[in-house]
Amino acid sequence: MSHPEGYVEGEAPASQQSSRANGGSKVTSERVALLVLSALLAAAVFVICRLSLAIVQTHESFQTLREEHEAVIRNLTGRRCEEKICVQTTCPTPPDGKIPGTCLKCQDGWEKHGGHCYYFSISKSSWNNSREECRRKGGDLVQIDSREEQAFLQLKLREKMDYSEDKFWIGLTDSLVEGNWLWVDGSPLNTSWKFWSFGEPDDWTGDDEDGEDCAMVGEKGSTDLNTWFDKSCKSAQKSICEKSADNGQIKCV
Repeated sequence: MSHPEGYVEGEAPASQQSSRANGGSKVTSERVALLVLSALLAAAVFVICRLSLAIVQTHESFQTLREEHEAVIRNLTGRRCEEKICVQTTCPTPPDGKIPGTCLKCQDGWEKHGGHCYYFSISKSSWNNSREECRRKGGDLVQIDSREEQAFLQLKLREKMDYSEDKFWIGLTDSLVEGNWLWVDGSPLNTSWKFWSFGEPDDWTGDDEDGEDCAMVGEKGSTDLNTWFDKSCKSAQKSICEKSADNGQIKCV
C-alpha cells in the first residue's frame, strides 16, 4: 500500500492533528468559562447570604426597639393611670345603688386635705426661690383661708419641725407696701383669718435693714393656732406648697 510523500508511520495526518488541537482548545475554554461562572455564582450566593443576614439582624433590632418603645409607653400609661386612681378597700353603696366613680387625688409626696394638695419642702431657700420651686411643681406657696386649714398645717408641722426656728414659708408678704399683707394671688389678708403669734408682725431689722416682709408658720410643740411670724424674705427657710387636687377614678379593692 502506497503512502503520500512525507508520510511517517505511526503519525496521524496533519488534518487530524489540527482537529485534535482545536478540540482540546475548545474544551479548555469551556472549562475556564465554567470556572468563571461558578466563581460568579459563588460570589452572588455569598452576597445574597450576607444581605439576608443583614436584613434578619435589622429586623431583629427593629423588633427589639419596637418592644422597648411599647414597654415605655405601657409604663408611662400605667403611671398616668396610677396617678388618677384612688384605691378604696371598701366601697360603700350610696342610696341610688351606684358606686361613686370619681375622687380627688394628690401626686406622690403631696398630702391631701379637702380639695387641696400640700407639699412640705425640707430644703431651705429664700421666700422668692421657695415660691419659684412651688410654681415649678404646679402650685404656689400656701394660702391659708380658714381656721380649719391652719389647724391642719399646724398639726403636720409638729411632726416635721426639728427645732423651734425650723419654720416654713407661706404665701404672704407685705414687700410692696409695709403693713399691707397680700397673698401670692394678690388678695389681701382677711382679718378674720390671721394667725400671727403674740407681738407679730414686728418688722425687726436686726438681721436685715430692710426689715421682715415675708411670713412663715410653725411653733414646735405648740397647740396654739397663732403661729405666724414675719421674717426677712432673704432668709433661708423650709416652705409649704399648695395646689388643687386632681380628679381621679375610684378603684375598689
